[in-house]
Amino acid sequence: MSEPAPFFADLADGPAGGRAVWLRTRDQVRIRAAIWEGGSRGWVLLMPGRTEYVEKYGRAAGDLLARGWSVVAVDWRGQGLADRMLADPMLGHVQDFDEYQRDLDAVLDFARGEAGLDGPMMLMAHSMGGCIGLRALYRQLGFRAAVFSAPMWGISMAAWLRPVAHVVSRLAGPFGQGHRYAPGTGSKTYVLEAPFEGNVLTTDRAMWDYMRAQVTAHPEMSLGGPSIMWLKAALKECGALMRMPAPAMPAVVALGTQEKVVDVPPVHLRMAGWGRGELDLYPGCEHEILMEGPAARKRFFDRAAALYEAHRG
Repeated sequence: MSEPAPFFADLADGPAGGRAVWLRTRDQVRIRAAIWEGGSRGWVLLMPGRTEYVEKYGRAAGDLLARGWSVVAVDWRGQGLADRMLADPMLGHVQDFDEYQRDLDAVLDFARGEAGLDGPMMLMAHSMGGCIGLRALYRQLGFRAAVFSAPMWGISMAAWLRPVAHVVSRLAGPFGQGHRYAPGTGSKTYVLEAPFEGNVLTTDRAMWDYMRAQVTAHPEMSLGGPSIMWLKAALKECGALMRMPAPAMPAVVALGTQEKVVDVPPVHLRMAGWGRGELDLYPGCEHEILMEGPAARKRFFDRAAALYEAHRG
């Protein structure tokens, strides 16, 4: 049985009635899930990216609910208000990406059980959530269709850093250094440190201010860079997923043409071989299509709703 969890509805700016609950995973990690109910067509499991939290997707929940879809979102372990995995709360860390699947299982148990959500289940996943979500599709958990935003199917880094990262990530564990920040990262939260001008997330000032206001009001929800062990686990999972054939699931992948956060070539390579998938490019957009301007967001959610409607069953 879940327990009520804090939920900052004013900062989420989502549909009325949104709430959050604490969930316990099978390895006894406490995570947080948010739910916005009332959709008549089914429900969407929204998988956030690294550093993110459920309030960031309040407006996205509004866009989906307006199109007839209830929404469940999650604070993955190590971020948002979920349990932090290391003594340094700003350091994002997992030992293996399978840990995120345990979080997913807990959310699905809640949504299908206690929350009583029925009807077709759809996937929407951003960035790191896209890596977790792609693995979930191979697990055949019951999703009917999937929409990805800038999925992390490869780790973007400078060419000179890539071989260094592989060596460091391999050696860090045996030498007890896996809990340190990955090369080139630190404890600072990007949206509080970077100026709007030249940022790599969004071209829309209002959405930038929306994200910034949330972590300013509640810095405990913010996160810095990943650990070396997280990097090792991410490289391993991305490599494993790219060696697998594309799923049979109908899917759309949204990608900004100014993408600088995830590695772009793996996205193009994956979609070139995805028979029921389509790559949808957003000219001039940065990493966060869901946090771009009104025209890009409307296009994204209209496209998602059309895909979901076509595969409701």
